[in-house]
Amino acid sequence: MYRESDAKAAGGEAKTAKKTDPAPHINPYDSMLARFNQAADVLKLDARSRAVLSVPEKVVQVHLPVAMDDGRTEVFEGYRVIHSTTMGPSKGGIRYSMNVDMDEVKALAAWMTFKCAVVELPYGGGKGGVKCDPTKMSIGELERLTRAYTAAMSDVFGPDLDIPAPDMGTNAGVMAWIVDEYQKINNNHYYPAVITGKPIELGGSQGREAATGRGVMTTALLGLQKLGLRPEECRAAVQGFGNVGSFAAKLLSAQGVRVVAISDHTGAFYNPDGFLINRVIQYVKANGGTLAGFNEGQKITNEDLLTMDVEILAPCALENVITAANADKIKAKMIVEGANGPVAAEADDILNKKGIFIIPDILANAGGVTVSYFEWVQNRRGHYWTESEINDRADPIMSRAFERVYQAHILHKIPMRLAAYLVAVERVSKGLHLKGKY
Repeated sequence: MYRESDAKAAGGEAKTAKKTDPAPHINPYDSMLARFNQAADVLKLDARSRAVLSVPEKVVQVHLPVAMDDGRTEVFEGYRVIHSTTMGPSKGGIRYSMNVDMDEVKALAAWMTFKCAVVELPYGGGKGGVKCDPTKMSIGELERLTRAYTAAMSDVFGPDLDIPAPDMGTNAGVMAWIVDEYQKINNNHYYPAVITGKPIELGGSQGREAATGRGVMTTALLGLQKLGLRPEECRAAVQGFGNVGSFAAKLLSAQGVRVVAISDHTGAFYNPDGFLINRVIQYVKANGGTLAGFNEGQKITNEDLLTMDVEILAPCALENVITAANADKIKAKMIVEGANGPVAAEADDILNKKGIFIIPDILANAGGVTVSYFEWVQNRRGHYWTESEINDRADPIMSRAFERVYQAHILHKIPMRLAAYLVAVERVSKGLHLKGKY
């Protein structure tokens, strides 16, 4: 279930986001719209599709009274945004973070719509969040908050309506509380497919924990092929050593890439010979989920990591870590976005002019939702696959999605990010037209 160490590891980056985010004024929803409109312009998208996809279908805001351990009642602000259900039920995570606000959740929901479209999953996009600091809450408080949020969203969630998953500050244990509360609300009928990212024992999928990081690795290797680079000749800097970053680093290292820089909210470290990632992961697990006190590399700043001379830069932590203020200093040949929105829209032109090959978030980190889809399918069928069977299904989906985006990049002579939006927006727009007008 949810352990205090899990809360610290999952919520730590959120806890210090205001300190590490170089441009907190940047609105992620504005960044999403800027890129969507660029793609719409290239596609000459019709006015109806542009209008429908520019806004979410549904926005739910709730206030959740929760009994705290000291006897107080604290009221938490919660959100669920459904951006689109054109292609199927909405899909997207729930994050617990002090940075949660309406614009962030709206942006993340839209990115989920486009992410699912890029990899051709039968989903639309949704996202949820609660404004809280999970690192400062007890297990009992977190469980009561989670159950209150589930009850408030019980008419929104559903295996054929809206299917949440873990995100920043939440984990499989939180998902277990949600599936249990949803069962109680629905006359004790068990609906495991209402949520993904559950513990294996409650219908979770093998391979789900590593899935997002594995997608980062898969798309990074494909990008290196297009650039004519061999993995064993490449160095990588991985910003963020949570679930996504640690698995991305581990899997890239297993492919021969030298991971020379790593970081989390407690610090950044450099080793020109490359880190032994399995050893770093063991350290983090034994150290409450953070790199604090790590002494097997040279201490550097987060900005040093982002601007390091490497072949691969994998930002796997927060939004807007690369902005107009530091984009010109980026030296990596390729950026693979493990996080959602790590590059602000204002930085795109600068990076493109520098010739940096960007594998955008709606492609690079789609491995997680792909395996979440497999979990949903397994829950509905009552038949479960092994981890190798999951990987054998997920890897080709990611490879085909990369090739679709790359071909659009070549055909239209546009950056990979715009190509990914082009592929996604065109697919969802076709879905809108096939369903007819309202």
